[in-house]
Formats: sequence, C-alpha cells, structure tokens
Amino acid sequence: MIAFPAWVSFLHRYVTRPLYTFFTPPMARRAVLALLVALALPALAHGQDAPFSRMDVFDLEWVAHPQVSPDGSQIVYQRRGMDVMEDRRTSALWRLDADGTDHTKLTPRTADESSPRWSPDGSKIAFTSSDEEHGTEIYVHWVEQNKTARITQVENTPSGLSWSPDGTHLAFSMHVSAPEPTLASRPEPPEGADWAEPPRVETRLNHESDGTGVLDYGHDHLFVVRADGGRARQVTAGDYNHSSRPVWTPDGEALLYSANRHDNWTRERRNSELYRVPVDGGKSTPLTDRFGPDHTPRVSPDGETIAYLGYDDEVQTYQVTRLYVMGRDGSNRRAVDLGLNRSIDDIAWDEDGDGLYIQYEDEGTTTLGHTPLDGSTSVVATNLGGTSIGRPYGGGDFSVSEAGRLAFNQTSPAHPAELAVTRRGQDTTRQLTDLNGDLLDDRTLGAVEEIRYASSKDGREIHGWVVTPPNYDPDRAYPLMVEIHGGPISNYGDRFSAEIQLYAAAGYVVFYPNARGSTSYGEAFGNLLYNDFSGGEYQDIMDGVNRLVERDDVAADSLYVTGGSAGGTSAAWITGKTDRFRAAAVQKPVTNWISKTLAADNYYGYAEYRYPGQPWENPMEYWDVSPVSLLGSMSTPTVVIVGGDDRRTPPWQAKQLYNGLKLRGVEAAYVEIPGASHGISYRPSQLITKVDHVLGWFDRYRQ
Repeated sequence: MIAFPAWVSFLHRYVTRPLYTFFTPPMARRAVLALLVALALPALAHGQDAPFSRMDVFDLEWVAHPQVSPDGSQIVYQRRGMDVMEDRRTSALWRLDADGTDHTKLTPRTADESSPRWSPDGSKIAFTSSDEEHGTEIYVHWVEQNKTARITQVENTPSGLSWSPDGTHLAFSMHVSAPEPTLASRPEPPEGADWAEPPRVETRLNHESDGTGVLDYGHDHLFVVRADGGRARQVTAGDYNHSSRPVWTPDGEALLYSANRHDNWTRERRNSELYRVPVDGGKSTPLTDRFGPDHTPRVSPDGETIAYLGYDDEVQTYQVTRLYVMGRDGSNRRAVDLGLNRSIDDIAWDEDGDGLYIQYEDEGTTTLGHTPLDGSTSVVATNLGGTSIGRPYGGGDFSVSEAGRLAFNQTSPAHPAELAVTRRGQDTTRQLTDLNGDLLDDRTLGAVEEIRYASSKDGREIHGWVVTPPNYDPDRAYPLMVEIHGGPISNYGDRFSAEIQLYAAAGYVVFYPNARGSTSYGEAFGNLLYNDFSGGEYQDIMDGVNRLVERDDVAADSLYVTGGSAGGTSAAWITGKTDRFRAAAVQKPVTNWISKTLAADNYYGYAEYRYPGQPWENPMEYWDVSPVSLLGSMSTPTVVIVGGDDRRTPPWQAKQLYNGLKLRGVEAAYVEIPGASHGISYRPSQLITKVDHVLGWFDRYRQ
C-alpha cells in the first residue's frame, strides 16, 4: 500500500474520495488516484515515519454494531468517524459481502445513520437516522431494489429496533412525554412585556442525566409499527420505564423486555425483571422475581427456552453478571455454570439452537466465546472492541447468521475497530476492512507491552501496560506518565487509544494499570474497593511505578500522573499521599464524596453499594476517602480539568480541589471545557484540547 503524507490523505478523505467513490466511473477514479500519487512522490522520497499527531484524530474511523445477514452473505455496519469542519463524530451505514468485496455505502443519505437490523428473510434493513428536518426516525432499506424510505413520524427518539419473525412489523422503545408539574400559576404578562422565564419545578428522584441534562417528564414505552409505514402503536402501559430493546417471541404474539415495574422502582437502581407483554397490548407478565438485574433476553429458535443475563444483588460495589436460562413461561430458572468468573456482556443463540455465543472481558481483553447449556466454554475470537477511541476501554459488538458466520469489530494497539469475521471451530479470524490504513500505515506508533507485578498491599497480581514513545531509544531515560482509568468498575486493555498515543508521541513512557477494582479479573478483585475506595488501589499503582523506575529507560525524578473520572479521583488521592510526582492532571474527578453523593446526576445510587449508609448517617466514611480530606498534604503542581456541562462529576467537584490548592499556595490551574459533559472528549477538538492541556501543564515542570 502506498503511504500518502498527511496533507494528501486529508485531500483524499475529505475532498476527492466522496466524489470519486459515489459519482465517477472507474477510469476517472484511477485518474484522480494517479494525481494523488504524483503529488505524493516528493514526500515519499523523504520517508514516512511521523508519530501520531493531534490532527490525525480527525482521520480516525472505526466499525460499530456490525450485523450479518441471516444467510451470512452480507454485513452492514456503522462506519464511525470525525468531521473536521463540524467538529463532531459521524455515523453512516456501509455494507459489504462477507468475503470483503463490494464495500459500499448503504444509502446516498448524508444524515447520521445507526442501529442497523436485518429483516428475518434478509430482504430489508431497518435503521434509525437523524436530520434537522425530521429529528430521529426509523427507516427501512430494501436491499434488492436499493431503495430507502422513512416509515415513522414519531415525537421522540426511537431505539432498540427489533423485527417481527415474519418481517412485517418492527418493535422499538420510545419516550412518551408528560406535563411538567407546577406549584403555582403566574399572571399573564402584558402584551409585549419581557418577563423572566418561569421557574422549573422538580419532584422526581431521578431527574437529570449527564450528556442529556434535565430529563423530560414521562416514561419510556414499547411500540410496534408496520415495516411499510403507518402509525406507531404503544404496547406497554403504566408509570414505569420500558427502555430495553424488545425481543419478539418466535410466534410473533408477544414481546419480551427488561424493566422494573415494582412499586419502589425509582429507588431500586439496579433491580429489574423480565416481562412478557402481548403485541396487541395488555398486561405485562413477569417471568423473573428476584432482587437484582435481569436483562438481555434471547429466545431459542424453537421458542422453548429463554436465555438471559443478571445476578442476585448482594449490595456490593461489583458483582459478576451471569448467564441464566428458563422455560418460555419463566419456569425452571437456572444459572449456567461457565467456570469463568467473568461478567457476560452480551449473548446470542448459536446456529444450531443448542448453545450460546457469549461476549465477556478477560484481563483487559474483550472475548467472544461459545457455550453449550452444560457450560463448557470455548473461545471463538478475541480482541473485540476498539470503539472507545480516546482511551483503551473495552466494549465490542458481534452478530451471528443462521448459517453460523460471526461478524464483529476487532482492535489492537495499532488500530481502532475494524470489521472481522470467523466461524466457530476456525483457528483464525479474517479482517475485512482497513478503514485506517491510509492514516496509520503512515505513522509510527508507540509500542505497547504488557506488565504484571505483585501488589505490596496483599500480594495480588496487578496487570497493566507500558507504552514507549515512537522511535524509542532504549539508551535514553524518558519521563513516566501514569494514566489511570475511570469507573472504577471498568478496565483498560491492549487496545488502540488516541490519547495514549499522543502522550507517547510527546516523549513519555506511559503506564496504564488495571488496579484493584478493575473488571475482567473476577468478582473478588472487582469488589476490593467496596467501602475502601482509594486505599489499596493507591498502593497497586505506586508498586507499578516503583517497578518501572527500576528500568533504565525511565527517569526516576521525572514522574507525572493523570486520569479521568475515578481515575481523576485516584490521581488527586495520589498527590495527597506522595510528593514524588512533578505534576498532576486531575480530570473530571470526585473530590468530595459527601457532596458528590447528594448532588450528581446518579446521586441516589451510591449509599450501601459504595459506602455504608447515607452521608448524613456515616459522614466520616465518605470524608475519609475524599481527596479534599488530604488537601493539607498536597504540594504537587496540579491542573484540574472538567467539562462545563458535566453532571456526573460536576465542575463544583473540581473547584473544591482547585480552590483548596490555591488557598494553600500550591501551584494549580483550573480548566473548564465549554459544553463538555462527563464524556469530556466526545467532540474531536475536545479530545485534542484535553490532551494539549495535560501536556502543556506537564511541560511546565518537565526536566
């Protein structure tokens, strides 16, 4: 493959490629490519080994939600990318044959498209799409005719599309708005008067959400609409939220879904049951009845068995999600012993209807496995995911055809999610796309290596990764940057990460560990932070630092620490425990657990699960694990970074740390990114500016 310089790649991607791909004949395309090669030759003569740079973020693309057709011959997927002019993430549907040929955009539409679903006979693809004129609606694409039509005209955003077995209807979930409450009515202003906006009255326990803001009054319900268009008919009823993806029974007479319809549903944040409701409407019948989450129902091809996920809620910080099966009427509920001690994230019945494909994360690697109902699990594919883009978090998507072909997104430290296929029993997978070859083939990335060591806290093995700078010189001592993941109920892995690569390109050895509390290492390991946040985790991280400073390529007197969300909390905690770091970048942190637990968007979900009792019952339990309790010991120069619209760890959390540091005379800066929610780097320029401010602050103190 010819590796074009950055400016030619930009021209190819944003100016030429859309034109020659869709509107020019093959000869014209070849002429355009010949011109690009001619323009590139002078640069190619000088060699191409540039590191990954911040404007490269706009050239990244990745595969999301691949869906294989029922006969396994075609795959449709969301092609995600970045728009440099509108500073946003994009999403278009593309399709290709299962051998990797005939790779084309599904429709000529320019609006964002998402959530593709094949009809049972493979003749149609349903999806959602958003534009300024219609908002988000459901569309259907007829494959053979290559025609697309909008089939709904709904008030709010539909989600969770699901085809009926005969392909005549689609089920989905949608919010149904209700009037806002009022406590008083004000007089009508005189004509032409300019009065202030009336007050907003709130009476709900759960009333806001990060990234959304104040929640609209009303509830989510299930709907059914004809696949050739018509009025969407509401199926569920009651003052409960029915927001899960509905699943049809094979006879087409009922929908299965997950919800909490208990009287105390607003206070039971994790609890849910599986329900069955007739498609014609009527009473929802519960199929499960335990305290804990039951979700992700999947009906066997013969309609006799329902597989699902969940656990018995023992009220602790982390609990492993398990696989269960039951009869179609909810009878004979039982767990399938997989012997994994790993949370199962998604499931699908296999092509024979005798077992299930399962997706789970194992020691930082997203894995696709298979199990018969006796629980003898085997690995089918690994390294799913690559959709996080910013940092190396997990995730991933897969689908299976009736003939057993599996399609999934797959990543490595060298590239974001690409489309891959395999079959059960095959030893290898085949990558079908190369969305990032035109960029990353022209870049030298930081090399990623695995590291394992024992924690001095209790001897447990801690797992992490070390990234060395591009064009690494083993005889040179580099500054060390520690990057701590959020959650903390989450994990990092050997996946592509734009932010980590930018840090490495700036000349840092980057260390990112999965300290205690991380998922994918079993329930006991993930639950070690129960009532003990920041204690052992601190030692786990510092043990890794100590291990690395023994290496000749790390400068022991040039250490830096950063992290976001729970990782920002840990970074702040570290600066209160040691002065070994020359500078810190604390991103979107919890700094005071008392105020966080009483005022963030998910304030109602922490008591008992993280700390015993409510803050007013056990205030010192909350205070003793709050970084601001250590302000008197902090001396590390610190920049605090937060999104202006963050409701998960709001700006006033960051300001408590910043203000305290300033009062103590510690060098500090406060950076608020306008319009950013807790996903602080969702817009490409926000990802870039976050990295820029971390590096800019560290450069002030770098030796």
